[in-house]
Amino acid sequence: MNPVSKYASLVKFAHTIFAMPFALTSFVYALRETGFGRADNSAPAWWLTLLVQVVLCMVFARNVAMGFNRWADRRIDAENPRTAGREIPAGKVSPRAALRFVIINAVLFIVAAATINRLTAALSPVALFVIMSYSYCKRFTSLAHLVLGLSLSIAPVGAYIAVTGRFALAPCVLALLVMTWCGGFDIIYALQDRDFDRAHGLHSIPARFSVRTALNISIVLHVVSVAALAWFVTMLPTSAWIWIGSVIFVALLVTEHILVTPGHQKNIGIAFGTLNGLASTLLAACLIAGMLTA
Repeated sequence: MNPVSKYASLVKFAHTIFAMPFALTSFVYALRETGFGRADNSAPAWWLTLLVQVVLCMVFARNVAMGFNRWADRRIDAENPRTAGREIPAGKVSPRAALRFVIINAVLFIVAAATINRLTAALSPVALFVIMSYSYCKRFTSLAHLVLGLSLSIAPVGAYIAVTGRFALAPCVLALLVMTWCGGFDIIYALQDRDFDRAHGLHSIPARFSVRTALNISIVLHVVSVAALAWFVTMLPTSAWIWIGSVIFVALLVTEHILVTPGHQKNIGIAFGTLNGLASTLLAACLIAGMLTA
């Protein structure tokens, strides 16, 4: 395995699809709000450069979050049969190399954020603290799922700030959607390690409660996600694309909970990866199409 493949596998680069679509949605929302132009820049496509900067920030932040998680959990992963084959416990990437990878990406993230505007520069260390703190949360709180959701929810807020240089309600509503959506599907994912977590003193919703209760909490979080989506839609122009995307997103969440039940948990992989990847991508594509064509 070549070095690029090893590190891409280490950080599960494909999972960038969870947060990136919402960052792009917020980015386009901010562009519409500013009229796709700004007084201090006469270039008609100034936003293309900014888009590259935002995407780079997303990639670097993702690398920090997952790289640090794998480094912090290396001993836990080695003891868990499900994760013993991951890059660090399997010896494909050394702990020192993984930590060096994290540091390099953290520096690149701060530098990239600093090239956008003052607020993104000032908030970049805060963002790093949040996305790295998740790795230790399961050692002392069952709310680690929501901390993971919070770390992903930074994406839409950050993308909006990159364009406008300020906070606003709409990206925060989108962040609420992301936080509860991610927290909900991470509870489902954590069902796989329920027995291991209990035996090793690790905290999670499935480890603390019964499977049925954990899934009910996941459902409640996803209900909040749908409510946040409905709220965000009220801030958008009327468009068939937006309604189509919203219906698809809700339908995929419902399918996720049909596939994973207290008595049937063999489809966790499909529910976690495939369905949620489709949900975020299709929703973002439809929302963006609706905003651009309205």
